[in-house]
Amino acid sequence: MAATGPGITIIGSGFAGLCMAIKLKDAGYHDFVILEKDADLGGTWRDNTYPGCACDVPSPMYSFSFELNPEWSRLFAPQREIWDYMRACVDKYALAPHFRFGKEVRGLEYLDETNRWRVSTADGATFTTNAVVSGIGALHVPSLPEIPGRETFAGRSFHSANWDHSCDLTGKRVAVIGTGASAVQFVPKIAGRAERLHVFQRTAPWIQPEPDIRLSERTRKTLRTLPLAGRALRNAVYWLLETRALGFTVDPRLMRIHQAVAERHLAAQVPDAELRAKLTPGYTIGCKRILLSDDYYPALVRDDVELVTDRITEIREHSIVDATGRERPVDVIIYGTGFKVTDALGEQRITGRDGLKIQDAWQDGMQAYLGTSTAGFPNLFFLLGPNTGLGHTSVVFMIEAQVRYVMSCLRLLSSARARALDVRPEAQRAYNTRLQERLTRLVWSEGGCVSWYLDDQGRNRTLWPGFTFEFWARTRNVKPSAYELIR
Repeated sequence: MAATGPGITIIGSGFAGLCMAIKLKDAGYHDFVILEKDADLGGTWRDNTYPGCACDVPSPMYSFSFELNPEWSRLFAPQREIWDYMRACVDKYALAPHFRFGKEVRGLEYLDETNRWRVSTADGATFTTNAVVSGIGALHVPSLPEIPGRETFAGRSFHSANWDHSCDLTGKRVAVIGTGASAVQFVPKIAGRAERLHVFQRTAPWIQPEPDIRLSERTRKTLRTLPLAGRALRNAVYWLLETRALGFTVDPRLMRIHQAVAERHLAAQVPDAELRAKLTPGYTIGCKRILLSDDYYPALVRDDVELVTDRITEIREHSIVDATGRERPVDVIIYGTGFKVTDALGEQRITGRDGLKIQDAWQDGMQAYLGTSTAGFPNLFFLLGPNTGLGHTSVVFMIEAQVRYVMSCLRLLSSARARALDVRPEAQRAYNTRLQERLTRLVWSEGGCVSWYLDDQGRNRTLWPGFTFEFWARTRNVKPSAYELIR
């Protein structure tokens, strides 16, 4: 029999989990725990320590609106500073007593007779809780490509999210598979250290200049002593980034401006026409994530770096073979192949009302009401759930909006003296129908667009199709009519 546990259980200690915990404490609620599978907090910003790891959203927007950070050293903060910021939030809001480290959640089961959730962890422990808030996000399960022979490679190999710092790349023949956001950051840092670097590209990314600048001590002092200056800077950055959403949310033709910027950037940094052609994407900009870098293209121009666009057909003990039959000897393979996103939540062992499994609830695709609640799973809330990702600004904004919405749901439970609330299937269905209709008209559904935003049915289950202030407005307060109250 499971022991009676806390009133609320938060899973994950990234930005989402921390924000939920802080807002619970602000409301005077202390009966909660934060379960973290690792030995330390931080989520994505703990795990990703590859060379050059940094945020690709301006720092003023990559913090909580209620806890601005005047100490960022750069406009695009490096990984360590973001991790330190998260630790500072834990200290300031006294969250340490609520952490349970080394607690990997293996299963969630809704108990109909008590209207509580039974939580099972990898160490064999079980307990019950009134509500569960999943803050695990989407970028935490590394994706490795299905390439014949991958397991037979005799050299060192690792995913960028599990960077092997004991592996000295100096003088090694290194292969990088994948050219996404992580690879664009670490390739310039390892080029020159390796004797030879082969970058295997399946699809070229659109890359724009990165307007990164060092924030001087004078600037930081101003932000420390004049909080309103920090607030004004954040607001300016917010609205500037929202203008980028016009092409995403209004009319794909508006993306031509962004494409022109990227094309000029490519032409300026890659003089060789043949290489430039390989680096020119064949899809509308915005279909995949737009990347920012000033040093990726120059790294590929180096004599000791080779861009390979031929498909990999086999990995052997000491080499990689491409579709032309050419075999390249390599000592180290680094996978910059991203994460399992559209199936990250669907792979979990979650059982809701009347034994409903999450896989059955999502058999036609992962979906939720406002990206937060799924019908058949009372008192289970997803932060950064389906269709809450962004392509133009900071997801921290979305996290705060969702946390405020979850708090509104909890207040409804309290005022109605109900044990649980479950979003009505018709409300969820109507919301997602409108959402998908809107998405089909936008850049992510343009001809030829294939990306990790899409599930195996070709539907975008990842991104929010509008401006972030639209999502903020929709999640200000819960609509009681959208939910069934369980007493």
